[in-house]
Amino acid sequence: MRMTGRRLRRGATVGVVLALVVPCAPAASAADSTAGAVPAQVHNPWLWQATVGQRPTGPAALVFFTSRTRYLESTGVLIGRDGGYRLIPLHVAEDHGLLSPDGRHYLRPSGELLDLTSGQQRRPIHTGMRPLAWSPDGQRVLSTRSNDDSVISYGPDNQQLNDPEKPDDLLILDPYRGTEQVVAAGTFAAHAVAAWSPDGDLVAVAGPPDVPATVAERQRLVVIDPAGGVPRWQVELGDRRMLAGPAAWHPDGRRIALLAFDGCAGPGCTSDQAAARTWRIEFLDAATGQAVGQPLPVAASTAEIVGWRGGDPVVKQSIGADNDGDRQAILAALSPGGARDVLVTGPPGSTDLAVPGDLLTRAAFGGPERRPSPFAAPLWLYLALAVPTLLAAALAVRRLRRRRVATGAAPA
Repeated sequence: MRMTGRRLRRGATVGVVLALVVPCAPAASAADSTAGAVPAQVHNPWLWQATVGQRPTGPAALVFFTSRTRYLESTGVLIGRDGGYRLIPLHVAEDHGLLSPDGRHYLRPSGELLDLTSGQQRRPIHTGMRPLAWSPDGQRVLSTRSNDDSVISYGPDNQQLNDPEKPDDLLILDPYRGTEQVVAAGTFAAHAVAAWSPDGDLVAVAGPPDVPATVAERQRLVVIDPAGGVPRWQVELGDRRMLAGPAAWHPDGRRIALLAFDGCAGPGCTSDQAAARTWRIEFLDAATGQAVGQPLPVAASTAEIVGWRGGDPVVKQSIGADNDGDRQAILAALSPGGARDVLVTGPPGSTDLAVPGDLLTRAAFGGPERRPSPFAAPLWLYLALAVPTLLAAALAVRRLRRRRVATGAAPA
């Protein structure tokens, strides 16, 4: 039976509509039963994967970073709690941002706040700031602001007229209202790492106190009440210890973790000397700054503590090939006996992993392996695919009409 032109056009239209609508359908309810758990294994996205702004997929279960995307440079990859993969493109030379504790927002170092549930982005924070850590309740952000002069001025005799290196400010920001409060934490040439106490009443911040310390890679640690503005105590960390990350404060509130190493220190170390360092996690008493407990040996690839599973630190590390481009970022829980339990494994080429604070607090690991859907593409891709289909259908209808006209004009 031959298809009429009207039926052919109708079939083509239905096909195009299905092509546009089916990929946008919500994920199957099977994924809902495991929603809110961090997947144990994640994968690199498709080159045509949609961005968060193009097709939001809801709060994050995990964000990792890789250059294996269509942008060919470091790109954030969001895995939503429904299992969907979306891209978070970064600006040129932009550092990685901070994921809010509830997984609903991504705060860029540029001060832009990306709503992961709607895809909308706004700038509530002034430029020139670098976010360091979200508060446990997700309402405040500890940030640093550079006060250095961008230009060095010289006099007629070529003498330097200004000192471009100035102490940085430590700030508490409200990322939703755009307000800021300066924290009197003492003089720092720069703030490297900061962490909130579990109850959000105190903050710990570390960094070089002056320019010579910056050159020598020496740091100071200060614990302060941001409301009162009076430091509780401070400790010189030297050039072989550093605050262990934005989750360095133990959940019992009594200890603060440091990353420390033995071996060559300072900017004069060769790459081989740096690779020969032996690393460990040390603890300071949060009330006095005195050393407490036993150190915990860690692998040299340990970057920071991102959370805790009970009393065990969850650290960010990397594994895999010697080639940095093929290494994989992982999250692992470390027990006092030295055992390592790998919780999350990123794909080859991944350089960072971020998990929302609420999932870290619940130790919600061990979720099912999620793979990116090839159908989660931006709408423009489906439109681009639909155009050839419509053209082919139009040509087929035109050819059919010509054939009918020619058949009808033929003599009986």
